[in-house]
Amino acid sequence: MTGITPVCAPELVTYADELAALLVDTVNGGSSVGFLAPLDRDTAAAWWRERAGAVEAGLLQVWIARDAERVAGTIGLVRTQLPNARHRAEVAKLMVRPSARGRGLGRSLLDAVERSAAGTGVTLLVLDTESGSPAERLYRSAGWTECGSVPDYAGDPAGVLKPTTLYYKAIGSAHPAPSR
Repeated sequence: MTGITPVCAPELVTYADELAALLVDTVNGGSSVGFLAPLDRDTAAAWWRERAGAVEAGLLQVWIARDAERVAGTIGLVRTQLPNARHRAEVAKLMVRPSARGRGLGRSLLDAVERSAAGTGVTLLVLDTESGSPAERLYRSAGWTECGSVPDYAGDPAGVLKPTTLYYKAIGSAHPAPSR
């Protein structure tokens, strides 16, 4: 593994085809990350390219992990611009290539996001995942706290409605409210 690196908007476009392959493998392999199967590479690559504007605007950060040949994993951090919510962000699209699973890459991607977010003043992270999925074990072992579930929240890759579990993690240190 060559390490985990953040990507800027032009790099995201450059890696769009590799990220598309990862997204297609993830969705067509049964993981729920917002898409229905079968997902084709052109649609997946276009989706990644469309994220470049959000990366450029600072609303989304994307990290990738590469092995010797290709992107082996990715994770995103979605920032909010709401004045009362700048202390929090959402972790999104954590994906690890099936052949790279079980080696700590998912945990390393989470750690990279948490460190980066804390370094920018974020003190609360949130995420959601399909209830009962293998991802829940990862989040719990990484110190995330389950805070509830929503029935029939999203369709799995086959389109079957499934519950989603919500998680949060306090990171960094909270800043005192400004005095008036």
